[in-house]
Amino acid sequence: VCIHRVRSCSSIRFIKSKYVCVFDKSALKFSHQQRLFRTSAVSCGQIVQFKLSDIGEGITEVTVKEWYIKEGDSVSQFDSICEVQSDKASVTITSRYDGVIRKLHYSIDDIAFVGKPLVDIEIDASKGVASEEDVVETPPMSHEEHTHQEIKGHKTLATPAVRRLAMENNIKLSEVVGTGKDNRILKEDILNYLAKQTGAILPPSPKAEIVPPLRKTEAVPAAPKDKARKIPVAVSRPIAFSGKDKTEPVTGFQKAMVKTMSAALKIPHFGYSDEIDLTQLVQLREELKPLAEIRGVKLSFMPFFIKAASLGLLQYPILNASLDENCQNVTYKASHNIGVAMDTEQGLIVPNVKNVQVCSVFDIAVELNRLQSLGSAGQLGTSDLTGGTFTLSNIGTIGGTYAKPVILPPEVAIGALGKIQVLPRFNGKGEVFKAQIMNVSWSADHRIIDGATMARFSNLWKSYLENPASMLLDLK
Repeated sequence: VCIHRVRSCSSIRFIKSKYVCVFDKSALKFSHQQRLFRTSAVSCGQIVQFKLSDIGEGITEVTVKEWYIKEGDSVSQFDSICEVQSDKASVTITSRYDGVIRKLHYSIDDIAFVGKPLVDIEIDASKGVASEEDVVETPPMSHEEHTHQEIKGHKTLATPAVRRLAMENNIKLSEVVGTGKDNRILKEDILNYLAKQTGAILPPSPKAEIVPPLRKTEAVPAAPKDKARKIPVAVSRPIAFSGKDKTEPVTGFQKAMVKTMSAALKIPHFGYSDEIDLTQLVQLREELKPLAEIRGVKLSFMPFFIKAASLGLLQYPILNASLDENCQNVTYKASHNIGVAMDTEQGLIVPNVKNVQVCSVFDIAVELNRLQSLGSAGQLGTSDLTGGTFTLSNIGTIGGTYAKPVILPPEVAIGALGKIQVLPRFNGKGEVFKAQIMNVSWSADHRIIDGATMARFSNLWKSYLENPASMLLDLK
């Protein structure tokens, strides 16, 4: 028997009884009873420093927001170790090894640097002493199941953890329908597929299922016509006066805002404001809200604002462009990736809805629901926060009528939406009526956009919202 590495311990064994050999206790200097040796070579007790790898976008440092493990915990490959936050997005770091956590190099809110050790992991040797009868061979992953999988001309996307779950249950990813962004296969998709195959009952998925609309014979809950006016209530928080100044480093999304706004100061801003009569849109939304709720989607005004902006950008593509640093070239963006400014506990973030030009109002509502859920949980990915070409900021959800929005480079225009107010207005006959009025404030890069272009775009956007039925003529 050839033994490559033997650890000094009291329990050493063979796999098969035919390899049993008797050794002199004094020769081995063991104080305990001798056991059988195992023939397989096992790397025991090796400490590996798991370093923070490059997560892209030129990020060199991140803030550790949460540890999912502690010293002494056992981890397997693809298990979540911690969540880190850069100035662009939050990222979950997963393990590349099976073993035991021996040291955490950072505490919560510490700055971790790319290429530096994150944790120390002692490679797990317990799996090496398992008997041969306990080993179950998993069929190797076929060529079709790589991370970027070519199937009938398109790619199937899945994270390593999802791929591992599929492999453990002998599920081919080509047979699973992905419900994530860009048809990415999620963990819930694997579990739902497995439930259909085995008949198991799984807990309801947090992702809303799309249910067909009710028949005319079925009752649809009517939306309340008159709603009580919401009165803002002050949030009571315990206030502690320490009597000392407090200095904190600028990190996370706040650091990103410093960089972005510093760059925005180089742009000569042109402002333009107008008011929109949303009376017809308010009525239309009240009619569509119950249908959207049946499909599991919350329908706000924002999907209409975004779609109307996309239709306007088709006519005025200069507003969906970018200008290079030397102001020599203008790039007209093919996709309408419209950003939506969100106020979160982490600060101001601006995720964007991709390819609005080919999305319906309902598609936009579904994506907004997803982005808002991830934004509230601080789990927005880099892909959600980058690539924007035009931005709308709905400041009216908090309060206020007018604003002076700041352009997000390399974009060239942004709009700020005020709150909707019931105000008296005159109709064509000179009669006073109650109107649902919203004010909008635009900012544009005056180096390439003139006031007339911004005004014409605003008028077109306004016409779509004041007469929402007119959007049907231009919807793709």
